[in-house]
Amino acid sequence: MNIFGYQKTTLLDYPEHVAATVFTGGCNFRCPFCHNPELVFGDPKEFAMDPSEIFAHLNKRKGILDGVCITGGEPTLQPDLPDFIRQIKEMGYAVKLDTNGFNPKVLKALLDEKLLNYVAMDLKATKEKYGMAVGIPNLDITKIEESVEILLHSKIPYEFRTTVVKGIHEIEDFEDMAKWIAGCNAYYLQQFRDGELIGKDCGFSAFDVEEMKKMAEICGKHMERVSLRGIEAFTS
Repeated sequence: MNIFGYQKTTLLDYPEHVAATVFTGGCNFRCPFCHNPELVFGDPKEFAMDPSEIFAHLNKRKGILDGVCITGGEPTLQPDLPDFIRQIKEMGYAVKLDTNGFNPKVLKALLDEKLLNYVAMDLKATKEKYGMAVGIPNLDITKIEESVEILLHSKIPYEFRTTVVKGIHEIEDFEDMAKWIAGCNAYYLQQFRDGELIGKDCGFSAFDVEEMKKMAEICGKHMERVSLRGIEAFTS
């Protein structure tokens, strides 16, 4: 496992759980609005942690923590991810996986083995804009579509989420995106925040609160739960 970071306690990353968060290194996308370039491009020799350190901490925190969030980067790129999760599950922890959805076979295998308790999948953009949003022109989104279907038919809690970026998205896009994941458990719209981005000088900015509420209202026609993150609480 290329582990580039570890947060010992979080109340935000895993809904309704006190959790720790593991940050894996490496990603197969190059989203220009990504604000974690060190997780995408970082050198494992410089950043990598020994998994045994994490297991030792988790062992000490039994009864205090109740879950572990595995995020990235893109965790499903790690060939030893299943073994890593098995060891966490053997300690009695629930596991949440954050994924970009481009490895549906890995996602399905983890679900089939009942290694996951919660999945959060990024929905980057409309199907037509997906390649632009992930920095890979002419991307074949078949695998993304497969992962969407896997989650829509999953028996565990899950969510879709979109970082909303002025320069990538338009308000009208959210009609098509909501139809794509219609009937999902939960959809979160996350406000873009400026910082050190993969795409330098791209001119990206955040939509304001009222614009994001409008997007949530559009999505709310196709699912029961739509929420905003990163700004004032709002649920359709």
